[in-house]
Formats: sequence, C-alpha cells, structure tokens
Amino acid sequence: MSLRARLEADETLYIAWSGIPDPLVAELLARAAYDAVNLDMQHGGHSIDSILRGIAAVTLAGKPAVVRIPVGRNDVASRALDFGAAAVIAPMVNSRDDARAFAAAMKFPPTGERSWGPTRTLTLHGQCDPQAYLRSANRDTLAIAMVETRAALAALDEVLEPEGIDGVFVGPSDFSIALSDGMRIDAQNPEMLKAAEDIARRARGKGKLPCAFAMNAEAARRFRDMGFRLIAVGTDTECLGRGAAALLDGL
Repeated sequence: MSLRARLEADETLYIAWSGIPDPLVAELLARAAYDAVNLDMQHGGHSIDSILRGIAAVTLAGKPAVVRIPVGRNDVASRALDFGAAAVIAPMVNSRDDARAFAAAMKFPPTGERSWGPTRTLTLHGQCDPQAYLRSANRDTLAIAMVETRAALAALDEVLEPEGIDGVFVGPSDFSIALSDGMRIDAQNPEMLKAAEDIARRARGKGKLPCAFAMNAEAARRFRDMGFRLIAVGTDTECLGRGAAALLDGL
C-alpha cells in the first residue's frame, strides 16, 4: 500500500529523519520499524548526490523515501521525484504564491508544470509503462508544505487551497521561535501547540494531510492525539547518540 493510501486510511505513520548524507544510514533507518525515511536537505547534510543514493537505499529496503528540500528550491523537488521520492516537504511556505509554486514543481500538467524526466524512478520502482506513471504520479507523490511562521499561520487557508498541495507539516522549533517573537525554542509552547492542533483540524477539514516533527515519543503521541498522521520522530544523530549512551550506561 502506498504512502498516500495508508494516510488516507487514517493510519498514523512514523518517519525517520536523516541528516547524515550516507545511504548506509538511510538504509539502516529504513530497516528499522519506521514507516518511511526523510532525507533532510534544509538543515541536514544531504545533497543532490546523496538523495539520489539515499532514496534508492530506502526504497530497496522496502520503505517510502521522503525529501525535505532547501528553502525555495522547487527545482530540487522535481529532481527528488525523478529520483524516486514518494513525498517532498518544502520549508517556509508562507503564502498562496509559495504554495502554488511548490505544487507546480511537484505535479505534471494540467495541475502543475513538472517537467518529464523520471528515468530513475521508473527503474527504481520497476515501472515499465511511462504512460501509467504519468497517469498516477500526481496522485501518488505527495507535496507537503511546511507551516512554521506567523505568516504561514495567517495564510493557512491560502496555503491549503491550491490543487496539488497534499498536506502541511508543522515544524515546532521554527514555529515556537516565530510565535515567541524570537525569544525561545520551546516545543511545548502552549500557544504553538494550540496553533498546531488548529492546523491539523483545518487541514483535515480541507482533505489535506496533517504532518509534524516530534522531538521525542511523548511529543509524537501528543501530535497523534491532535490528529496528525505523518509524524517524524527524532533524528539519525539523536538515534546514534542515545544508542551509544544506552550501551555505555549498561557497563
């Protein structure tokens, strides 16, 4: 079952967050109990070269690959899809124009303006019929816009409105900075959590997928209870650090 199909069935999916630009790390995360693996190009170390290899490592391990692109790099969104990504997360989508530009890069005409060139994804996914891929790609690949600023919150209905935007993603760190006027990073900021719950409700009301980043299991449960259904939990560096600490604590 595809990533979209599982989310539309109202499953709650937990994704790994990879910033280490090595396909071996992405593969190890994919072989863990996560439902998908995100390769982070915004704040992680991933590049075009590493997502090409990382998407393959995740996909061949049996999980969907997701890519978070750098701010404003919609050209990279199209390339991630060409490489085989099942979804792309775009940071700092603050307006209808931002959302439309992102959707245009993610969807083939008439919905968007994505250019044809999915040679790698056809091979990776064993797709022998390019026409079938063209017919299904707009629905099967997810365009997820990040809502993490006051401007994005104020324009939420406009961000959700364009055809081709499949979901929104709450980034609690930037969102808490924005809502505290730059005073603090606080993933438990009550104002931020209230806004996040409202975003999930409004997204679901528009038939869009609510997604979020959780710092830990407790935060993931909180977001799940708010109605979020695609939830990133922790990072690869955090997994390594905590795993090492747990091993050494047992000595």
